[in-house]
Amino acid sequence: MESKSRLAMMHHVRKLLRLQLPVWLITPLITLALLVGVGGGYLLALRLTQPCPLSPSECTALGNFWRVWQIARDNFVDPEAINPQAMTAGAINGMLDSLGDQGHTRYLNAEEARQEREALSGRFEGIGAYIDVRDGQPLIVAPIEGSPAERAGLRPGDLILRVNGDDVRGTTIEQLRNRVRGPKGTRVVLTIQREGVAEPFDLAIVREEVNVPSVTWRMLPDQVALIKINRFAARTAEELQQALTDARAQGAEAILLDLRNNPGGLVTQLVAVASQFMPEGATVLLEQDRDGSRRPYTTSDGGLALDVPLVALVNGNSASAAEILAGALQDNGRARVVGQPTFGTATVLRPFDLEGGAQVRLGTSQWLTPRGNVVRGVGIKPDVLIALPPGVAPLTPSEAAALGPDELPRSNDVQLLRGLELVREALVQAAR
Repeated sequence: MESKSRLAMMHHVRKLLRLQLPVWLITPLITLALLVGVGGGYLLALRLTQPCPLSPSECTALGNFWRVWQIARDNFVDPEAINPQAMTAGAINGMLDSLGDQGHTRYLNAEEARQEREALSGRFEGIGAYIDVRDGQPLIVAPIEGSPAERAGLRPGDLILRVNGDDVRGTTIEQLRNRVRGPKGTRVVLTIQREGVAEPFDLAIVREEVNVPSVTWRMLPDQVALIKINRFAARTAEELQQALTDARAQGAEAILLDLRNNPGGLVTQLVAVASQFMPEGATVLLEQDRDGSRRPYTTSDGGLALDVPLVALVNGNSASAAEILAGALQDNGRARVVGQPTFGTATVLRPFDLEGGAQVRLGTSQWLTPRGNVVRGVGIKPDVLIALPPGVAPLTPSEAAALGPDELPRSNDVQLLRGLELVREALVQAAR
């Protein structure tokens, strides 16, 4: 390598001499050529000899990765399929999925990171449904109340087989969102498989701008306020305070708190919500770092429903902040929990910004209940275990309120009915 560089340099010098350039110009040019040759050789040598910063086994694995990348790039039958950006995203997602925190720890490209921020703000354009991917199968967690998805008839637990005719099984949650969301006024066709229905069927939904309230509520018989928290977004605590104020003004004497199908959200909002139901200084959760150290999150003062009888509803789609709230109410003896074991996602996500606006959201610690119980991979076990019949969706507050006093007890939402029984019993005990 060095001899070739010197020969090339001498060749350039001879060319300069043949051009009969003045000596005052030839001398600095020769010096510059020597510097570039030596410097370039040094940088190349440094690049080739710089040690891998990882462990030997990790470096070996990365060597195999780059070898496979090169083999695929140079030999795959369809050269048009070689997309470095898509290959990079796929490699990153596969690596993160191997950590066992699927659906939580994840990679977001620039557009997906923007959409995630948009969703937490409470406004976006799409069909208006919480979606997820479980074991490679996309599904509807819950349609948003009043959304195009709800009006089209989507239900919690519906499996999404195709989007606009394209098979989406095995897709990531971000890829699914990108397919389902879109500009208002455009149409998307979902092929749905529903429990109890023999054949898949298509639902055509026109996208709209969806303004998502994170808290909805209605008054039920016996002065019980049914308050549903859809997710923990930027204004959830503020919306809950307004709901509690309005409910108390209308004579609410007990609260049935519905956390079913709530995918979680912001931990700051979780603590602020818990502060409405528990006195100042109560432990909401313990954050445990990878070294085992723990840090408690506690409630602040000023709660509006500290002494109101309370029952919480959960199901298998109650995740992250939703299940932590249920665990906090349970461990502090503030409320009984009714329903099915929760999802078991309880890592604390820390965003790491990447080039071009992309992000990695990595679970850098995990949440424990106030008593130190692990939630990740386990979930919260309700005090009263009860499942909905197959194909039955939870009633929204507006749907429950629309049923008369004689109709509501005949509803198939047996979780809500059991919660009502318990909260009424708590009312009777409080009156003694």
